[in-house]
Amino acid sequence: MSTPQQFGDYHLLETIATGGMAEVWRARATGLAGFEKILVIKRVLDSLASDQEFISLFIDEAKISVELLHVNIVQVFELNEINGSYYMAMEYVHGLDLARLVSRNRGDTFPIPLALFVISEVLKALEFAHARHDEDGNDLKIVHCDISPQNILVSYAGEVKITDFGISRAAFQVKSLHEVIRGKYAYMSPEQVDGRNLDGRSDLFSLGIVLFELLTGRRLFKGQTRDETIARVRRGEVPSPRSYRSDISDDLEGILLKALAPKRDLRYTNAAKFLEDLSQLMIREGHRATNNDLAAFIRGVVETEEGREKKKAPAKAAPSAVVVLAVEAFAPPRSLSLPKATIAALTQEWSGIVGEAGGHIWERAEGSMLVCWNEPELKVGLEAAIRAAIALRKSSRKAGYRLSAGVAPGVARLDPSTRRPAEGWELAGPFYLARWMMNLSAHRGRPLLTEVGARTVRDAHKTTVLGRISILGNRYINLYELN
Repeated sequence: MSTPQQFGDYHLLETIATGGMAEVWRARATGLAGFEKILVIKRVLDSLASDQEFISLFIDEAKISVELLHVNIVQVFELNEINGSYYMAMEYVHGLDLARLVSRNRGDTFPIPLALFVISEVLKALEFAHARHDEDGNDLKIVHCDISPQNILVSYAGEVKITDFGISRAAFQVKSLHEVIRGKYAYMSPEQVDGRNLDGRSDLFSLGIVLFELLTGRRLFKGQTRDETIARVRRGEVPSPRSYRSDISDDLEGILLKALAPKRDLRYTNAAKFLEDLSQLMIREGHRATNNDLAAFIRGVVETEEGREKKKAPAKAAPSAVVVLAVEAFAPPRSLSLPKATIAALTQEWSGIVGEAGGHIWERAEGSMLVCWNEPELKVGLEAAIRAAIALRKSSRKAGYRLSAGVAPGVARLDPSTRRPAEGWELAGPFYLARWMMNLSAHRGRPLLTEVGARTVRDAHKTTVLGRISILGNRYINLYELN
């Protein structure tokens, strides 16, 4: 739970998520006579606020998003800027994203009628968006660019809505952000990973991936590495869904394989035709489902999970000191130099450095890591984390990359059996702070420490005061650079 703060006319209540482009807050708007409305504020990260290319595209795309008024699209109420911080005020959907719903279903088979219902609702949104024209009748050529389970929201009332029109497309058009969106390659079309011009058929391919994974319970293109994932997408080899699930009919498989045709000329030409075939199949095969059915399914999944958690009933772990190191590497502009090693090779080298320093890798992707130390003495963990940060910076520079890093000490309740905090730890205290500091350090290329960290290791390491920085509106911390 984040500390509430004032942001313009909005009262930010808690952080919902933080990604590579924006942080998302549940917020409250107030008005006359006690009027209140809960909504979402999606605020562009400070590290991107100075990227004029991204901000210009973001504003252009967000202006279009504001006009997308459809029951299956998360509504954007406002696009604005406060003290240099760009944001969108959006509809709050009380529920889950599709990725979280599938995860909480614990691998159980997703009912075919509900899977087809969800996809049909998304197709209605895409049909609306893809067909939009401006006041002069010109095709707006809207493409979402990031149709994935994380951007498909399902409410506890059984509503289905897609979100992130605008910010996704803007990010994909800015070359400097291609590393930020690297985790979404598994849901891209072949033409998207190749950087070709896109039309609505790219979104339909992505939605086909989502449907395949809903029906089979298996990832379609996700590989061990980014390069492997991209290669699989380019090949476009789709195994028979019926080989994983026998109750998928030949007709349903045919629809799915058409949506997933590697050559876009062989796919559905638009969302309306995809929806028409799916709707006719649902009637023909009796796959009837409604919002109420989806709502009942979600309640069942949530209640089952809560029942499992109650049965576990673990004793509440005592607070213990942790030190968190968040790091990310990025290549310099091509005009300056080219990296001497691949990002995959650098990440592998990092693993060895972190292991030697006694750190536990909690999150790892190509070119980024989140590492934790849980030592009896805070000073021991801090010194180990700082040594690791220095070694990682040297390793990255040698390979031709720049490193951004943040080291944050704090307190967390770790489960004795897993040595991990409870669900949602990614947004808690030192874990969130380390990521935030990492993003801030990208501008100067030196690891950042909190005042507690700098004071604890001042005899062994030289630090320089960076300044008093606002982190949560009315909260400030003193940050130090590691020399």
